[in-house]
Amino acid sequence: MNDLIRIARRTTLILFLAQSLASAGFIAAATLNSILGAKLGGGSAWAGVPSAVYLLGGAFAASAWGYLMDRLGRRNGISLGLAIGVVGTGLVIYSIDHGLLVGFLFGMLLMGVANSAIVLGRFAAAEVNPPDRRGSAISTVVLGGTFGSVFGPLIVGPAGTLVKSFGMDELSGAYAASLILFGLAALLVFVALRPDPREVGLEVSRLYPHINADDQARPIFTILRQPQAFAALMAMVLGQVVMVAVMVITSLHMKDHDHMLTDIATVISAHTFGMYAFSVVSGWLVDKWGRAQVILTGSVVLLLSCLTAPLSPDVLPLAVSLFLLGLGWNFCFVGGSTLLADQLSPAERARTQGTNDLLVGLASAIGSLTAGITFAALGYALVAAVGAGLSLIPIILSIGLLKNRVQKLTVS
Repeated sequence: MNDLIRIARRTTLILFLAQSLASAGFIAAATLNSILGAKLGGGSAWAGVPSAVYLLGGAFAASAWGYLMDRLGRRNGISLGLAIGVVGTGLVIYSIDHGLLVGFLFGMLLMGVANSAIVLGRFAAAEVNPPDRRGSAISTVVLGGTFGSVFGPLIVGPAGTLVKSFGMDELSGAYAASLILFGLAALLVFVALRPDPREVGLEVSRLYPHINADDQARPIFTILRQPQAFAALMAMVLGQVVMVAVMVITSLHMKDHDHMLTDIATVISAHTFGMYAFSVVSGWLVDKWGRAQVILTGSVVLLLSCLTAPLSPDVLPLAVSLFLLGLGWNFCFVGGSTLLADQLSPAERARTQGTNDLLVGLASAIGSLTAGITFAALGYALVAAVGAGLSLIPIILSIGLLKNRVQKLTVS
């Protein structure tokens, strides 16, 4: 048992470090995606397209990664995904410097494929830990994004200046830094993530035979029709949609108000700090307070963010609203991931978690694409208003779960 605890801690640490490196690369790129979309596409309606393509790549890859990681193992799967990210980022850099929209979008697609692999690492951390530590394990991996939230936007300016001195487009600098970070993360996972979490997870399941011990894997949609699994899915799907739609378009919204790149990076940094910095708190709350309570809190914070974001185009008010947007997403993401993990047997984990991330990615890609179109036609306020409306759905579902729990306690 002590060996399993040690392995679980080491596994969680390695996944945290890999997430830290990869997230810095993804967030640095996200700071500029909408700007490059509008530039290469020839208009603001293209602003959401790069992020939509990126998210679609991740969405369609997520289900495939779920199956591949059952066969290749978590270590090989995550390493391969990050290697694909290196290739995709290289293509993005080439396309920016040569003004190639199609090449840029294909590179973004490959980066999305890479992101879907590293994001599934949170479930690898959950499966090597006992049930009462799953929330903390997931939140620790998600916490790795704190490094990205701080470091990612900060490298945009210096990296742009550096590549410009070599005659490259200033906007390609962030992607050059991303390429290096993805390579380091891939090397770390491939060398250090041993033993494979898949094998450790099977041993943990044998120690807790009363928790989802059925070897018969249920159909995925049978699982997702259960109230708890459905609420978990909706928390992650709609939390992601709202977060992506508002975040993606805020950069362009600020650029239209003549903000400098440093101001835009500051707001995005505040947003990503909210996404990741409080993961320890959200994980602790999930384990001690309850999954549904954390999802409800996150959904309410998302609603508040969407209501306040359009009130002022100034840096400080936007930074506060975008910070709340990130914090609400974090609570929904960590709470939803843990609640879903609770519902699955070992035979159901990888493919159900991959399908979950497929649906999350598809929904958020649609959100990103429609955000650009909506912004071009009707403005920033309507994008935020739609986000506020969507935030109400997980609020209602989580209240329903809490009512059911109270009723069961009353009956017993």
